[in-house]
Amino acid sequence: MDRMSALEAFVKVAETKSFTEAAERLGLSKSAVSRHISALETELGARLFHRSTRTLALTEAGLSYFERTARILADFGEANRAVTQLQESPRGRLRVNAPMSFGFLHLAQVLPDFLTRYPDVSVDLVMNDRFVDLVDEGFDVAVRIGGMVDSSLIAKKLGPIRRVVCASPAYLLEHGVPLTPADLKHHLCLLNSNMATANEWQFQTLAGPNTPAKSWPVEIRGRISANNGDALRVAALKGMGLTSLPTFIVGADLQSGTLVTVLDAYMPQTLSLNAVYPTSRHLSPKVRAFVDFLAERFGPRQYWDLVG
Repeated sequence: MDRMSALEAFVKVAETKSFTEAAERLGLSKSAVSRHISALETELGARLFHRSTRTLALTEAGLSYFERTARILADFGEANRAVTQLQESPRGRLRVNAPMSFGFLHLAQVLPDFLTRYPDVSVDLVMNDRFVDLVDEGFDVAVRIGGMVDSSLIAKKLGPIRRVVCASPAYLLEHGVPLTPADLKHHLCLLNSNMATANEWQFQTLAGPNTPAKSWPVEIRGRISANNGDALRVAALKGMGLTSLPTFIVGADLQSGTLVTVLDAYMPQTLSLNAVYPTSRHLSPKVRAFVDFLAERFGPRQYWDLVG
């Protein structure tokens, strides 16, 4: 027995007091409606209707059953309408995960515009620099920097992320400007302890007409390490050494001249800014709207890299 169909048939017969009219409203044959009612009565072990040639009325058991099943079907219909409404326009709570620096410096700055555009959406922004399992921790979407690790997720590239090695003019004046990565052995560097290899920076050889660029690590040393790029930026501004950071952290400093880049020709540019979300055949409107909004605001030419 298709229980949902049987309940719908029962409620419709009880409301119309007619097998014929109930069948017409449900788009079924009268015999199909009759079979549904018989199957319910057999399962329940009770008669639901008093039947005669002229009248059809609920039994005491039928009346009790109708009061409950009608409410169940009404709740079920309301649940269906709620889900359909969610699928038609962006609405509901959106759980977003983002790295600390990018989340604070850029994502949090544009969220008011997103919420103004979509007044039926609320955002729960969680920022951290650890790996987050979107499905296990209940996130709808994440902003991530770098390559993909989990192939079960879908990633939309928003734009490139440019890394630079930079320092304050005062530091470079005192210690000199490194001309090649090998010169770093004579410099103080600011270490990012959140990286797997905090005491190494990746560089690349210059590509020639017949030779591709090749990457290699260079060992660095320094007196300061931190697990957050904003802290390293502050140390660099104070003249404490060279730092390797993405321009979304130091872009404004580079534009103002309070930090100066070095070794630009040797910096590999392989990172990207991505919007990542779990695989789904039915992407919810709130996630689709948010990803499209991020692409509009953060790619492919990011404002923190624009000069003038």
